Amino acid sequence: MNRHLLSIDDLEVADIHQIFTTAAEMHDVQKREVKKLPALRGRTVINLFFEDSTRTRSSFEIAGKWLSADVINLSAKGSSTSKGESLRDTALTVTAMGIDGLVVRHSASGAAEQISRWVDVPVINAGDGTHEHPTQALLDGYALTRKLGTLEGKHVAIVGDVTHSRVFRSNVKSLVKLGASVTVVAPPTLMPAGVGDWSKEAGFATSYDLDAVLTEVDAVMMLRVQRERMSGGFFPTAREYTIGYGLTRDRLALLKPGTPILHPGPMNRGLEISPDAADAADSLVLDQVSSGVAVRMSVLYHLLAGEETSA
Repeated sequence: MNRHLLSIDDLEVADIHQIFTTAAEMHDVQKREVKKLPALRGRTVINLFFEDSTRTRSSFEIAGKWLSADVINLSAKGSSTSKGESLRDTALTVTAMGIDGLVVRHSASGAAEQISRWVDVPVINAGDGTHEHPTQALLDGYALTRKLGTLEGKHVAIVGDVTHSRVFRSNVKSLVKLGASVTVVAPPTLMPAGVGDWSKEAGFATSYDLDAVLTEVDAVMMLRVQRERMSGGFFPTAREYTIGYGLTRDRLALLKPGTPILHPGPMNRGLEISPDAADAADSLVLDQVSSGVAVRMSVLYHLLAGEETSA
């Protein structure tokens, strides 16, 4: 593995499988009465979050603590950035304290990569703007692999607000690397500009017809409608979006029996996903959460446990 995890592009297929193998071992820790491993004892990890987060930040915190690392959470509201300090000065200040790893979430695309050029410790991208969210894609792939056995030859649909989704951008890369065929479904207003050429280069298909795609897939991933990133009218009303692109109760009948349903969260119930779908027997929403801790334990282990794993 590379020194940093900034993008799925930093990982070869063998690296992803290695992360999954270690994650499976880490997953067993969740079942123990004492959930501690000594792998990162004496290491200090800072979670530097400039955007709100529940799942990702708590997941990284639990992952670090279960590996016996000292974990410190810093947010923009409680740091000197709220007083005007630059991102560079903040990153250099926290690393000057002798930390061993930095987990970064920021609203600007490319922020994690920029920080990695300033500091001399491993940097993990926990989501940067609309660019990427590599550990989310890894945990999604891991959860799907546990459910389906392999992703080789499987057909996965990614549905929803792909224009604003860093989860989509990381997932389409990781799923293709793992051998899956991917179809991206969204209304025309929520398809990224230039997606035609990009899809040919990256190896995924696009569609505007959700009903037609759902009958063919082996798994479906619904994406959150990110209203906080929208500056205009991307669809007329919430009801019309649900009618055209929501995973409603009626659309569940289009899926093949046993088709896993994923959502990276937080969910807009009743908008992109119905309660019937979110709580269905084949829903992996909570499996994704538990997988997230295991995968992030694995990533922290491989990047921080020793020179032989981080070179």
